[in-house]
Order: sequence, then structure tokens, then C-alpha cells
Amino acid sequence: MALEDATNPMQGVSGPGKFAKRTDLQYQSTGYGDGVAMQQQMQGAPVATSSDVRGATNTVVRQAAANAPQEPLTSLYAPTNRPNEPVTHGVDVGPGAGSDALMMAKPEDDTAFRDTMRAYGPVLSYIANLPNTSPETRRAIRQLRDN
Repeated sequence: MALEDATNPMQGVSGPGKFAKRTDLQYQSTGYGDGVAMQQQMQGAPVATSSDVRGATNTVVRQAAANAPQEPLTSLYAPTNRPNEPVTHGVDVGPGAGSDALMMAKPEDDTAFRDTMRAYGPVLSYIANLPNTSPETRRAIRQLRDN
């Protein structure tokens, strides 16, 4: 079997599932002479083709990784690259910027989140009580509701 046949959805190895033998892609005539008219139309203009969408092979990925420029690793005992920055930078104790330098969520952001969750509470409860809701979804809704 040629590679072109393997990439054609109408040929090649059939996969599992309800779409294993696809007939919806075949031209099915509804009237006498329709197939001839369809062939004439297809000969009048080129039929679109899809590009190859397969990913890179393992060999190609390994070669690209081997050829990529690499920065030298910093040794554990190497001198610091930031001699003027205190060790406590990003912590609310000691010299240096506090935790605001980390740009994390502030407590006032939590109140806005809680107000939003309170507004969506009835919808989340409805979803959690549906018979086909997964246990993972129920657990996530419970965590959102409890925070």
C-alpha cells in the first residue's frame, strides 16, 4: 500500500469505532447521469488537497535537540549572577522587595472571585446534581463552592 493510499480517508487501514468504514465521503448518485456530471465538474477545476499534518519523527526531534545551541550550565558553587539582590527578595521579611514583586493575587481579588461564585452557585449546584455528571466535575464544583 502506498503512502498516498494511507493518507486517503477512503483507502488504507480502517480504524475502530462507528466511523470505521466511512461512506459519507463517497459520491452517492441520486439520479441517472449524476456521476458523469460530477466527474466533468471535478475535471474542470482542481480538487483541494490537505497538507501532510503528521508530526515530526523521534529522529528529527532528537537531531534538532542535539543541534540546538545550549547555554552552559551554572555550577552549584558558582558566584551569583545578582550580587546586589538580597536573598529575601520576594519575601515579606528582610531587605528587598516584598511579595508584591511576585504579582500574585491580592485578598481583594479573592472577594471578587467569591462574589462571582456566589452568583453562579445555583447553576453549579444544578450541574452537580445532574445524573450523568462525572465525579471529577462534582469534586471541582464542591471545591469552588467551599472556597
